[in-house]
This record gives sequence, structure tokens and C-alpha cells, in this order.
Amino acid sequence: MKTRIISAIVMLIILVPLIIAGGVWFNVGLYIVSMIALKEFLDIKDSKKPIPSFIRLIAYIFVTLLMLVGINSNSEAYTLDYRLLTALVILFLFPTVLYHERKKYSINDAFYLIGGILFLGISLSLFITVREMGLKMFLFLISIPIITDIFAYVTGMLIGKHKLLPEVSPNKTWEGLIGGTIFSVFACSLFYYTCIDPEVSKILILAVCTFLSIVGQFGDLVFSAIKRYFGKKDFSNLIPGHGGVLDRLDSMIFVMLGFMLFINIL
Repeated sequence: MKTRIISAIVMLIILVPLIIAGGVWFNVGLYIVSMIALKEFLDIKDSKKPIPSFIRLIAYIFVTLLMLVGINSNSEAYTLDYRLLTALVILFLFPTVLYHERKKYSINDAFYLIGGILFLGISLSLFITVREMGLKMFLFLISIPIITDIFAYVTGMLIGKHKLLPEVSPNKTWEGLIGGTIFSVFACSLFYYTCIDPEVSKILILAVCTFLSIVGQFGDLVFSAIKRYFGKKDFSNLIPGHGGVLDRLDSMIFVMLGFMLFINIL
């Protein structure tokens, strides 16, 4: 627990100034985070089947390009150039013909990488989009999964009896999910109403916060399922006591994705 607390303090010291500063410093910091996240995503695949070096290089190039799309976007609508998407598909599928052994590189590997790169590149770019909307909006969204996780853990520890999905995450309970959602919805709705838009419909903000809290928790389960498939507890041991970058961003990523459904009404 001591190691976990120290790591959390160090992360706050590094990340809080970048989040407050926004702009170039935030974008550079997020780009570094995206490269680490991609490395973890590729490394966990390597644990079962090594990815060819030049395929890894292409992956880093494409996530960089996807991040640049987010940085250069001047609107709240994320747009993806079809030329970039076409190049991504071709460059990852074409090597499946060059490799004659499925043990080296197969069509399954190609689609895993295509999907993963699009998912990470687009979802992490949304952090930039939201930060450009304002510091308060960014804090509102990242607070939803943080508060949810804290109170889901506390509630589950105190009264949790019914397992949520034991085959994916044995420690999560239905009581924890409900408790985390309730506390998060109350705190984050109050923050939005008092600090961002006091004219917002109370029913709307309660509904949005409920949806995002639940989406974030199931996003956590999605990443847990990936780790369980590859037989790993964490994506990496980069952050002592916390695992890797993806272990910390899992629910936040899905909250950002879920928020895009409501971006034009909040």
C-alpha cells in the first residue's frame, strides 16, 4: 500500500501541472503516454507471439499520426482521413502474404493490431479534444472514473457479496458497481452543475454521469479481459503498485469515448 501511495503522489506531481497548463505541454505529455500505452499493448501480445520489428515500427508511426490528427483538430468533431485509414489497413494486411508461417505473422495478428492502433490512437486523441474544451470539463470527465473506482472498491470491500464477472475480474462485485456509480454520479453531477453549467437539465446530467460511470467500469473489465486472455495481471510494472499506463487509463479511455455521444448536448 505504501508503494502504491508513493507512486500516486509522484504521478500527481508530474501530471497535475501538465493538465493545468494544457496546450503544447499537455499534448507532448499525452503523446509520451500514448507511446508507452502502445508499447504495453504490443508487449502483452509479444508474451504469446512476438511481433516482427518492422510491424512494431509501423504501429508507432500510425499512433503518432493519429495523435497528430487530434492535436491539429480545431473542432469538437474528431475527423479521420480515409487515406490514413486505408494505409493502415494495407500496411498491416499486406505482410500476411509475405509471411508464409502463421507462427510469425497471421491475419489474426494483423486485425489485432489494426483494431488496437485505431482504438488507442483515437481514444487517446480524445483527451486532447476534451482538454481543449476547458480545464473544468476535463476534470469533470476524469473525475467520473476516479471517484467510481474509489467508491466501488470501498463499497465492494464493505458489503460486496455478489461477484460481477468472476471469470474476468474476480474481485469486482455488483455492490461495488452500484456503490461506485451512486457516489460518482452525485459528486460529478454536482461539480458539473455548480462549476460548468448551472442551467443544465438535472435529469440530463444525472443520466449522462450514470452512463459514463457504468461505461467506465465495463471498460475496466474489457482491459481485464485482455490481460486475462494473455495470462497477465498487469500490462506492465512501470508504475509500482499500479501496473502500467493502460492499467491506469482503462476506465478513463472508455469514459472519453462514451462522452463523445453527448458532446453536442453538454
